[in-house]
Parts: sequence; C-alpha cells; structure tokens
Amino acid sequence: MSELTHFDAQGQAHMVDVAQKAQTHRVAVAQGRIRMQAHTLELITHGQAQKGDVLGVARLAGIMAAKKTSDLIPLCHPLALTRVSVSFELEPDHQCVVCQAQAETLGPTGVEMEALTAVQLALLTIYDMCKAVDRSMTITDVKLLEKHGGKSGSFVA
Repeated sequence: MSELTHFDAQGQAHMVDVAQKAQTHRVAVAQGRIRMQAHTLELITHGQAQKGDVLGVARLAGIMAAKKTSDLIPLCHPLALTRVSVSFELEPDHQCVVCQAQAETLGPTGVEMEALTAVQLALLTIYDMCKAVDRSMTITDVKLLEKHGGKSGSFVA
C-alpha cells in the first residue's frame, strides 16, 4: 500500500473505480471491546438490563450497521453482503464485553469497513442500553483482525 487510493492526481477525494477489479470472495474480521463496571456486566450476563436483551439487540444493530456502511462512510461502495455475523464474549476478569464481527461478500472490493462498522455500532448499542446504570463505559481496541481476498491478498494482525 504505497498510495492513498481515495485521492486523484489533484488531491481531490473520489470514489475508487472498482469496475476492472476481480470478483473474489472477500472476508474481514474486526474486534473491539467495551469496558464497564462489574455491576453492569452482571446485568448483561443475567439478562437483567432494564431495556432488555442487550447482546441480542446489539447483535442486530451490528448486522444492520454493516449493511448501511456505505450510507455512513462517504467513499465506501454499497456492497451485496453475503454474510455478516456478530458475536460477543463476556470477560468478567477484565470487566468487558468483546465484540467480533465478520463480513463477507463476493465482489470487487473488500469488506473491512463493514466489519469495523458492525463492531462499533454493536458496542455503541451496548452503551446505549446500559448508560442508565453506567455512563463510564469505554469503547476500546477496535481493530481489523484479518482480511482475505482481492489483489492485496490476506492480512492477519
């Protein structure tokens, strides 16, 4: 990656032309975490949050977010996603919930932004659903773990 592809020769932002790129199976996995008070994690763990099933709603929010990525990020292409999954792992020792999202497509451009967007919105949904009891929650460590497919090949963090 030697140049920024979203700028033309004059330095103007533009959408990258992917018409000539190969249609390949593309996969991206992203992850992030939300740290919280122990009591907040207990409410989530036992399904006692006042607003309901926190992780179930956050999973749906993440999936919906992946599908709407091109509406949120100006130069992203709208993609026909073939799969989006969002999962959570509770880490009581670290007082956090870890979210992982995987996005897949068969197309000419990658799905990294979709996976990253899914993670962010899922974690923001957890914050929204639990903020009444814990406004100190912190979203951290959002990153791309891996991507596969396309001309640049695979990346594993």
